[in-house]
Amino acid sequence: MSIIKEIQEALTVLSIPEKAEFFPRFFKTGKGEYGEGDLFLGVKVPDQRSVAKEYYPKINLEELSTLISSKYHEHRLTALFMLISKFEKTKDKAVKEEIVAFYLKHLSYVNNWDLVDSSCYKILGRYSFENQKENLLRELSESEEMWHKRVAVVGTMHYIKKGSFDLTKEFVTRNLKHPHDLMYKANGWLLREMGNKNEGELISYLNVYYKEMPRTCLRYAIEKLDEDLRQDYLKGRV
Repeated sequence: MSIIKEIQEALTVLSIPEKAEFFPRFFKTGKGEYGEGDLFLGVKVPDQRSVAKEYYPKINLEELSTLISSKYHEHRLTALFMLISKFEKTKDKAVKEEIVAFYLKHLSYVNNWDLVDSSCYKILGRYSFENQKENLLRELSESEEMWHKRVAVVGTMHYIKKGSFDLTKEFVTRNLKHPHDLMYKANGWLLREMGNKNEGELISYLNVYYKEMPRTCLRYAIEKLDEDLRQDYLKGRV
């Protein structure tokens, strides 16, 4: 039986409600879990690299729709890994746009740090940068939903990688007073990565805004700076 058929059979078996809880153990090996070649619920456990290479890009969005809307975090995480692989393997611009539309449609299920971090950078960030779709991330950053803001933050990481910082500074400035500590961490983390790429850009930004930053945001932003400089910013706060 081909690897694709094995996975399709497993998905069918594990979609039965009383067996759905075992789905993560099928896909996650190690630490005492089932390994390649073992039988689990009557289905041979596959080699994970073969799954990613051969099956993930070929899964259709209808199948992923069921998986990504599951109540189990591991199901949703697996669905996003599949979506990333599908996005990375295709060269068809129309297919990529379809995948992005699918991601945005199911954004309500992307409500966990792991889910956001594993998918947004590689899908929305790359797509927005390569197709000059900055407004897509801007709209998410202006949403009332914290997870949408977080998606926008992670999406800008691709811009940082390419040495483009304006969108980063725009998002952080807009959300400096966001009432949730998790967003303080996200903003600080984003600034820290900007500093890793170009310390001068970070310092020029901090010199203007550091007194307005929640302490959590500032602490993360200056984490990689020299100790003396970090202390200057911390002591200079109002």
